[in-house]
Amino acid sequence: LFECLNKMSKHTDAAEVLLERKGCAGVITLNRPKFLNALNLSMIRHIYPQLKVCNCPKEITWILLKVYFNRIFLEFSSIDLISEAGKANQKIAQDFFREEYTLNNAIGSCRKPYVALIHGITMGGGVGLSVHGQFRVATEKSLFAMPETAIGLFPDVGGGYFLPRLRGKLGYFLALTGFRLKGRDVYAAGIATHFVDSEKLGMLEEDLLALKSPSKENIADVLDAYHAKSKIDQDKSFILEEHMDNINSWFSANTVEQIIENLQQDGSSFALEQLKIINKMSPTSLKITLRQLIEGSSKTLQEVFTMEYRLSQACMGGHDFYEGVRAVLIDKDQSPKWKPADLKEVTDEDLNNYFKSLGSNDLKF
Repeated sequence: LFECLNKMSKHTDAAEVLLERKGCAGVITLNRPKFLNALNLSMIRHIYPQLKVCNCPKEITWILLKVYFNRIFLEFSSIDLISEAGKANQKIAQDFFREEYTLNNAIGSCRKPYVALIHGITMGGGVGLSVHGQFRVATEKSLFAMPETAIGLFPDVGGGYFLPRLRGKLGYFLALTGFRLKGRDVYAAGIATHFVDSEKLGMLEEDLLALKSPSKENIADVLDAYHAKSKIDQDKSFILEEHMDNINSWFSANTVEQIIENLQQDGSSFALEQLKIINKMSPTSLKITLRQLIEGSSKTLQEVFTMEYRLSQACMGGHDFYEGVRAVLIDKDQSPKWKPADLKEVTDEDLNNYFKSLGSNDLKF
């Protein structure tokens, strides 16, 4: 099956994803450099069967996901396509989120070791393809962010599961502000499980692929060895370390309004900087996101994906997503006109409508 899928990629748009078997490893390589390796529906539909195949044959004992090319691992250049589809009420807006979350769940429930090399910008779909895997390897060129509140969306692809499980209230801070983590900080935050100097990635891949029927422990030993030898920013403290006590305090509130009040009362330059950023975000997205993380903190991964699918479809039927895409990605005037424009205008009833069940159209596993 692996060889068949690989041959198919030469004749279809599956060339955007290279599917290979190397020894006992199933290797998935994003291959869309002209579009910054942005994840599209076609790619999702070729990766998902690959994972199902990898979970079956005994001769395939682990999975490697990698992105080298432009060193980019990004979804946002596909977002405008989803926006246009949503405006036209096209089924692709439903299919994309349904199939993307199903793929993300398959990664999270994969029975075999899954290693993701997150070497480059990792946002949106790139997060979903990597963060739920057992092993995530960052380099000094890694950049992680969940900036969805800036485009009228929410940190999806399982953000409601992994973000509230980061230490303290770090995940809440990252979700609401879109703060960017770079290099070793991606590891320090818990997004990556290992950090490797980028110049050693090729050697790391060779050593992993040279393993004969490796176990989870064998793979961990190789990754641990490379991690221990990495020198770049070895003694650098986490960029948010000095602010963590305050972040834990500010973002412990149960409402966005209280978080904003906490930042205003603090008055420090860092607090006011975050306040300025939050005030630019979609008020609806901010309230959705906080509730998403609070509820997601006690849900299973599958329950979170079901919740996020409901949210995605509600956002497709609203105003802010399309306005955010216009302002940030299309016209790039960076001046979205949110509706409602004020947090107090986003009522509990409005919020409940975003989280309500879709009945027979719900995401099911």
